[in-house]
Amino acid sequence: MNNFGKYILGILILSASITASGKQNNMAKTQLQDKIKGGWAGQTIGVVYGAPVEFKYQGSIIPDYQNIPWHDGYVKYWYDKKPGLFDDVYTDLNFVEVFEKYGLNVSMDTIAHHWASTPYHLAHANQASRYNILNGIMPPLSGNWKNNPHADDIDFEIEADFIGLMTPGMLNSATEIANRVGHIMNSGDGWYGGVYVSALYSGAFISNDVNEIVGQALKTIPEGTKFHDCIADVIRWHNQFPEDWKACWFELEKKWNNDVGCPKGVFLSFNIDAKINSAYATIGLLYGNGDFTKSMNIVAHCGQDSDSDAGTVGGVLGVMLGYSHIPAFWLKPLQEIESLNFEGTTMTLNKAYSLSMKHALETIKLAGGSTDGDKVMIPFAAPVPVAFEQNFEKTFPIFRDRFDKSFTDELSYDFVGNGYIFYGNLVKNSKIDKSYIDRISKRVGSEAFGLAEPDDLYVAELDIYIDGKLDEHVKMPMKNTSRRLEPAWKYQLPEGKHIVRLKWINPNPEYEIRINDIMIYSEKQPVSNLPK
Repeated sequence: MNNFGKYILGILILSASITASGKQNNMAKTQLQDKIKGGWAGQTIGVVYGAPVEFKYQGSIIPDYQNIPWHDGYVKYWYDKKPGLFDDVYTDLNFVEVFEKYGLNVSMDTIAHHWASTPYHLAHANQASRYNILNGIMPPLSGNWKNNPHADDIDFEIEADFIGLMTPGMLNSATEIANRVGHIMNSGDGWYGGVYVSALYSGAFISNDVNEIVGQALKTIPEGTKFHDCIADVIRWHNQFPEDWKACWFELEKKWNNDVGCPKGVFLSFNIDAKINSAYATIGLLYGNGDFTKSMNIVAHCGQDSDSDAGTVGGVLGVMLGYSHIPAFWLKPLQEIESLNFEGTTMTLNKAYSLSMKHALETIKLAGGSTDGDKVMIPFAAPVPVAFEQNFEKTFPIFRDRFDKSFTDELSYDFVGNGYIFYGNLVKNSKIDKSYIDRISKRVGSEAFGLAEPDDLYVAELDIYIDGKLDEHVKMPMKNTSRRLEPAWKYQLPEGKHIVRLKWINPNPEYEIRINDIMIYSEKQPVSNLPK
């Protein structure tokens, strides 16, 4: 059955469930529009609020004395200074544009092709999926962890907001759309991050109780998955320490702060894993108890991907409260940019407010709801868990080699285990002029200095041999939007000794391939070798 057939079948099942229950939620169109506006506004506010501390604190709480600024002109300041900060928003808007252009039944493949043609900077699972699609690996394989080492990363989680905004109070409709969109760039826990966030937004339309919103959203995630267990732990610790969010945070760190996939975080303090960042957002929601300012302050102080996590909390509360009830202190600076296009798009917040309202009304009708004058009748069905997925099974990181070498012809490396990943990139040896630095740092920040150049058309080609046999032929474009994030990786090899050889078949003296680190995996979970 094709994607469209599965979509229609899902809607028929959902409609039958609604008819059997006879339940619905009613609200005025003006209230629905206010909540949709609140979701977009709250997300954007959160992204900007968390910006100055994004990944500045990794594995540590941001201390209370750390001032996080907010004032008039602040959102416009970031809009002008670093347009790439708003990746949470403009990737969301990209999908709004897709559903407007192709309709609500748009296929996964059509979404993927549109996604691969985007002109803006992407990173982690997003860029890995764009590379895959441009090289013929279509979803869901483009987001599968064996083809995308970043599959458990936060990417879909930070761009699933639009789904909840177009499926008000209809959590199962949200998860159906999440299946079509999220498997483009993620799988497993990374996919669940977006499923969970879209369900949080959806549930916030019909409940003013953050505990209920969180609890209902978690029902969309299968029990027994690591993602479900992580969020369930946060709920349990919140019940155990109802007045102390820091105690909950410490329990979370002790049990769940480990990244096994993203090569930037394995064995290091950096953690962009979807489940722990979703857990930070959950802490902000539960301990903020519906207070916008308190919730934003808590989630931003949890550390790691502070702008994205604050964006999630701000967006969910923006829906729950409505645009008209977001405190003016937060809302006024945002209003300066509501009519401005985000980078790489022709989309503004004002346009998003309108299109998401249109898509929400269409989705409500498709799911069996209706409108009558200013009244909207939203069908209700109990949330159903999505399919079970778990990445990196029997694939445990056991060693990080700080390799720090470059090569211009070939490189061999031997290891004992069942998998590896080379963390590095293609770089140009020629001097980068100041105008390039100024241009790129404005777009995506200082991390751009290690990235590919935006318009360089050179493509390195490598043959990857494992134990003397050709395993893969890979292309490494220098161009930023089409770059391959890591030169080579392979998981779930037979446990034992292996030799990997990277042979550069079209070397160019102006370029080199830099390998920063090499991660080794094993089917056996590591244990301490210290004497007891």
